[in-house]
Amino acid sequence: MHGIRGKSRIWRESMKSKGAKMALTIGISLVVFLTAMTLAVGYAFSAPTFRGDNSDHFDGEKFFNPHWRTQHHFGDFFKWTLNREAGPWREWDEIQPGPPPPRRVDDGELRVTFVNHSTVLVQMDGLNVLTDPVWSLRASPVSWAGPQRVHAPGLRFADLPPIDVVLLSHNHYDHMDLATLRRLTREHRPVFVTGLGNAEFLRKKSIAPARDLDWWQSTTVNESLQITFVPAQHFSGRSMFDRNRTLWGGFVLHGAHGNVYFAGDTGYAPHFAEIRERFGDIRLAMLPIGAYRPQWFMSPVHTSPAEAVRAYRELDAAFGMGIHYGTFRLADDAQDEPRERLVAALVEEKIAPESFFLLSPGEGREVPARATARQ
Repeated sequence: MHGIRGKSRIWRESMKSKGAKMALTIGISLVVFLTAMTLAVGYAFSAPTFRGDNSDHFDGEKFFNPHWRTQHHFGDFFKWTLNREAGPWREWDEIQPGPPPPRRVDDGELRVTFVNHSTVLVQMDGLNVLTDPVWSLRASPVSWAGPQRVHAPGLRFADLPPIDVVLLSHNHYDHMDLATLRRLTREHRPVFVTGLGNAEFLRKKSIAPARDLDWWQSTTVNESLQITFVPAQHFSGRSMFDRNRTLWGGFVLHGAHGNVYFAGDTGYAPHFAEIRERFGDIRLAMLPIGAYRPQWFMSPVHTSPAEAVRAYRELDAAFGMGIHYGTFRLADDAQDEPRERLVAALVEEKIAPESFFLLSPGEGREVPARATARQ
């Protein structure tokens, strides 16, 4: 009997040992599988790495901001997440789309239509330019998660006039929406203009023709429009593996009847004054005013409404227009807060609301060649 008990104990211990080994093997295999899947998915979403010569904003591997070299780390993001004081957003705003814009505007005219977020239809000198177009439900790599819009686009996609040029300030999902860009490619065949490294990514996604530029480089669309890519203080990346591998920036559109500046996504930095110094008169400056709270975390990459007004002053622009607010909940400012804070900043700076204006989604406006209401 003692021998039988001994053999039974040995067998049980053997089974426990085999079970432990099997559990360990399964655990290791699961970790390896999840790691492999994370890497595979991450690299699948990543943009290709740009290769080129070093510059004052490229170190041979990554781009950087000359005026802000210290980057946020995961600990900062974790601190923000644990201490969020998010303002209220409505679940959905039911809006009516705006009327179809004119097919073209005449030489010398400038008309802008606000679609949503940073998407603006700019019509000038007979050409139609679309900035950072987003018609998708989410600003995300997947359709089932990520920031979801709180209102429909201000224009129906079918109501767009022929689009000649699409400007892409950088590759974040709320600015480079592949589904929208593919549809534009199929239905409009515009020229896509963007920052270094992004043209290759777009071509791989069947979005073409695409041209990418370094800061201060220009490209000509036709005899009436030249486009220059200009600095912004921001960052890039579509996954955890491609941060700052492609370039971000804004655009100056040089028309025969004035310059139009689209800032894209940016924090406040000396580049606004430098743009004014290089290009002179700015007829219209489109400046971001949302996703700025908490400012200790967001200010390096997103301007507040007050900073947008300061940038407008430094640009010495005839007119300003607020963008990058009220569509996707990306930070802690409330849905209506950027509009309210901008109005307060304009009052404080004694700037007429006609000079620095906000448009409702789908609303269009003619922009005169010279400001008549600016103080």
